[in-house]
Amino acid sequence: MPTIRFVREGKDVKCSIGANLRDVALQEGIELYGLKGTLGNCGGCGQCITCFVSIEGSNSPEPLSGLTEVERAKLRRRPKHWRLSCQTLVKSSVIVVTRPQVSFQNSRKFIAAACEAELPE
Repeated sequence: MPTIRFVREGKDVKCSIGANLRDVALQEGIELYGLKGTLGNCGGCGQCITCFVSIEGSNSPEPLSGLTEVERAKLRRRPKHWRLSCQTLVKSSVIVVTRPQVSFQNSRKFIAAACEAELPE
């Protein structure tokens, strides 16, 4: 079973292979949305782009499904390591930063520590 390490929340979550990243996060009570996204998210259709996450590291070269056409269009001006969680399926363990557009104190330190710590498969 893959593990999703949510850096901001300090939480590791097991999921099945092929699980939708957004669904797993919401089931675990992980907040994907800021105020705008809370008020106007599309419910996982890939249209509002408020559920984006930053993929920071993994044990596998391709821990997630490939970019969808929706992501290619909606994220074309965003960093390459950002994904729409609603369009992303988990293939193997991965490190995720939710709401990457909002910095948090010592974020680089926490991300580095999360990447260095062993990530269970």
